[in-house]
Amino acid sequence: MRALVRRFQSLPLRSRLALLVATAVAVAVAAVAVTCWLLTRTQLPSELDTSLENTSAPPSTVQNALNNCNSGLPPETTSGSSGFAYIQVVLADGTRCVAPDSQAVKVQPQDLAVADGTEHTSLHDSTTDSGTEVRVFTQRLRSGNAISAPIAVSVARPLTEINSALNRLALLLTAVAGIGVVGAGAAGLWVARAGLRPVDGLTRAVEHVARTEDLTVRIPVEGEDEIARLSRSFNSMTAALASSRDRQSQLIADAGHELRTPLTSLRTNVELLARSEETGRAIPPDDRMALMASVKAQMTELASLIGDLQELSRPDATDPGPLQVVALHDIVESALERARLRGPELTITADLRSWYVRAEPAALERALVNVLDNAVKFSPPGGSVEVALSEGGELTVRDHGPGIPADELPYVFERFWRSPSARALPGSGLGLSIVARTIHQTGGEVALRHAAGGGTVAAIRIPGAPTPPPETP
Repeated sequence: MRALVRRFQSLPLRSRLALLVATAVAVAVAAVAVTCWLLTRTQLPSELDTSLENTSAPPSTVQNALNNCNSGLPPETTSGSSGFAYIQVVLADGTRCVAPDSQAVKVQPQDLAVADGTEHTSLHDSTTDSGTEVRVFTQRLRSGNAISAPIAVSVARPLTEINSALNRLALLLTAVAGIGVVGAGAAGLWVARAGLRPVDGLTRAVEHVARTEDLTVRIPVEGEDEIARLSRSFNSMTAALASSRDRQSQLIADAGHELRTPLTSLRTNVELLARSEETGRAIPPDDRMALMASVKAQMTELASLIGDLQELSRPDATDPGPLQVVALHDIVESALERARLRGPELTITADLRSWYVRAEPAALERALVNVLDNAVKFSPPGGSVEVALSEGGELTVRDHGPGIPADELPYVFERFWRSPSARALPGSGLGLSIVARTIHQTGGEVALRHAAGGGTVAAIRIPGAPTPPPETP
């Protein structure tokens, strides 16, 4: 059995569908045919019995049968050409008188019971002297006949009528079932081919993508069935893969471009220091200190850029880490401490209300630090930065810098995008991308807008509540 299952599973899907359809139709046709044959086999004997009960022997035929007995002719030698029914008279002593043109039927005890008056009628099976199976209906002779001795009249019909009809019906049903199975197999194969034609197209498309890595392939979609849904899903998958590959290529290109500048400057400074050591020509102390400070700043910028690239290298769908309920106001306080160290000449004020959110603490703090760093970086010397966390959970960071032109606002959260006016300032252009990614992973929103009186407002809203949720046991 297992070998048959494995062999069936090894067949192509088209063949399996055709075989299953043919099998299902074969079982259905066989069940109908057998049921029809059984019903017919039950109905035909019933109709034969009814026909025998409604058949009466003519008085002249009964008299001729009695005349044969009175003439002394043995009943077995009576003419035996088969007619519509076989008629014979049964006497109480078991003597049988066969009518002309009938065959002699063996007398059964049921016939004798009717002849001697014990039973009124009898319906049973018997055989002729030649071995033909017959159905016999025996009844007492009706009153009015000039017969002194009690007699019974038997009317018999051969069962070959039923058997022949059942055999012909069996052959007919077998032929119809065979034709039905063959037709079902052909129809199943056609249906399988027609139904799997879109799957064949999908298979060819997948093989083409695997062979050429061409993600621009799209499958035509027709209808609203499962195949159409599968085609749409494939098209969406290839589009997502193509977009992911394009973003990856763009990320690599942008990263290479951003790394080239600090690496070039770092290599130039290191070559100057190395040439000074090789030639023995000392660099003036002030210039050497400036070179070392530049190398240190470039190393710091490279480290920051690599850290940002590692953060953004994770796919957007990657689990950001275990989320937990955290106090947003506490995380803002921690980020403010770091921002004050980076802008000691600025006045940073905060008005924070309690707000609890579900997030990854380390990622959320890094995002807030990036927002505050931007505010510190673009604030004028001696300026101020106002931070507020409202009762509704909206966090705003407002600076008094030059602001962002309206035509540049749609691009501020893109990777490596930097405003032309900010290209001379330190940074990689990845900070706001990390902010948007982190806030979206918590289910929140972030946006930049112009501030009244100049500057920029960064607004962050994360779903939460002013009080922490109760702990679950």
